[in-house]
Amino acid sequence: MKRTVLVAVHTGRDAAVESARLVINRLMGAGLAVRVLESEYAEIGCAGVEAVTGDDPGGAKDAEVMIVLGGDGSLLRAAELARPAGTPLLGVNLGHVGFLAEAEVDDLAGAVDAVVAGRYDVEERMTIDVLARQNGRILADTWALNEATVEKQERMLEVVAEIDGRPLSRWGCDGVICATPTGSTAYAFSAGGPVVWPEVEALLMVPISAHALFARPMVVSPRSTLAVEILPETPGGVLWCDGRRRFELPSGTRVEVRRGAEPVRLARLHGVEDTGAPFTDRLVAKFELPVQGWRGRVRP
Repeated sequence: MKRTVLVAVHTGRDAAVESARLVINRLMGAGLAVRVLESEYAEIGCAGVEAVTGDDPGGAKDAEVMIVLGGDGSLLRAAELARPAGTPLLGVNLGHVGFLAEAEVDDLAGAVDAVVAGRYDVEERMTIDVLARQNGRILADTWALNEATVEKQERMLEVVAEIDGRPLSRWGCDGVICATPTGSTAYAFSAGGPVVWPEVEALLMVPISAHALFARPMVVSPRSTLAVEILPETPGGVLWCDGRRRFELPSGTRVEVRRGAEPVRLARLHGVEDTGAPFTDRLVAKFELPVQGWRGRVRP
């Protein structure tokens, strides 16, 4: 069977479209088949590629890898297609921080060559499954790679947080974030949560602007179930998953979060500059952390 790569791109930028054409031509020149999303096919304008719909998980079926050109938002969008098929994602950063990206656009050709040569590993990132119910009625049954967030719409929320079937605390707050280790460097980080290394299996609960004596971020077992109940006497809220999928939450809604049944798979390259680095190095580079004066061991 011919090796196939699925390519997705943030088509709102001319430079991104040109980068996508470079990727496609280089892959096809090496004898690989290429698919693109139907919504991006006309703008990319490359002959010989197959167009697939972004709403059908079958579009990623049998693809060896999905190369995503854009920022973290583009990769989160691509994960919705790749996760059901088990297809690894390779992010090429065209955005700002691009924490999920494996390669930078400056070494795009090297990243493509590594894919062609099979010089990459695949790591699995933990996800969360999210269920929202009110009086037995299911309002949302979805998932997230980074986080699920219960947020206010207009006025402050009154919620009760629960872990493993036991009440933890009542908060008047702007919201509550339930995150994965991957999401610990996203919204949860901005809300004051801890940075959790990707290989650590855990769930995070981070209150947002809570008016309470005990409102610290918490890191719990990956086997735990987190729950947030919007109290009946408070206005309803909204559920956001990865900042992409939105669900209305009336008063009295209960949101449960547990470890996801399916992970998201990420490709990690070998032999490409600035990739394959330890997470500490990635953290320093992405957040531009000051490390001047360090006198430890220098990597070969």
